[in-house]
Amino acid sequence: MRIALIANPFASRVSEERLRAVEGALASAGEVETVLTERRGHASELARDARADAIVVYSGDGVFNEVLNGVTGEVPLGIVPGGHANVLVRALGLPEDPIAVAERIAAALVESRARRISLGRVNGRRFAFGAGIGIDAELVRRIEELGPRAKGKARGDLLFTWEGAKLLARRRGRFTEALEIEGLGRAAFMLVSNGRPYTYAGPLALRVHPEADFEHGLDLLAPRETRARTWPRYTTYVLLGRGQQRAGDILYGHDLDRIVVRCDIPLPLQADGEDLGDVTEAVFEAERGAVALLV
Repeated sequence: MRIALIANPFASRVSEERLRAVEGALASAGEVETVLTERRGHASELARDARADAIVVYSGDGVFNEVLNGVTGEVPLGIVPGGHANVLVRALGLPEDPIAVAERIAAALVESRARRISLGRVNGRRFAFGAGIGIDAELVRRIEELGPRAKGKARGDLLFTWEGAKLLARRRGRFTEALEIEGLGRAAFMLVSNGRPYTYAGPLALRVHPEADFEHGLDLLAPRETRARTWPRYTTYVLLGRGQQRAGDILYGHDLDRIVVRCDIPLPLQADGEDLGDVTEAVFEAERGAVALLV
């Protein structure tokens, strides 16, 4: 069994000591070859060129997203948490201890056990758990601009909350219709999930799409417009995971194969927490059963 281990040495929870321990855990299932990412986008190249029976990624969500965009889906994938958010690992019900996860991946390899999941794709870019146009993508961009100030789990969670509060305050909570979702109508912004939860705010799961799951198509949620008085209700929805499907001021879609969006003006787009720039049109598609995860 040949195992390619792609590690991001710049991730907040990746260290030389932990990397050696992850290698040791995986070695119980086969021969491990470790390669380190050197720049943004490098993981896609490494995954594309890997000659292995399995690819394991030790990183945060961003580098795993790069790997997803470099593989065909034939080789099973494992993800070891090395970032501070680790949304996909947590959504899959795995622990945040990298050694414990590496041991589970090794066991899955020995037992030939994998979970086949769907992926999302927006304008050709794959994503594992979520993507959005508008407010959340704007927040992702702001966090990326902060650079090293956002490193570390506690600091990153605090800055995310603080920057989100500042964004709402600057807009006075108001977001007006800015895009058209084909077949559904107009909305202020849109959030698309490939699974649940959509993301995490520190320890809190944000259940934007409570019916979404990794085995089916895409779910969407798009408020028609927002004002300061609507945000407490929306916050209750995503924390409790219910209510938004019945709200008359929210557009909702479940288990969709294709979503076409046209924006009135260029709006920011993100996928798996990665800033994809501004767009005037976005096409979201579901790739059902796209990859096998070692979990």
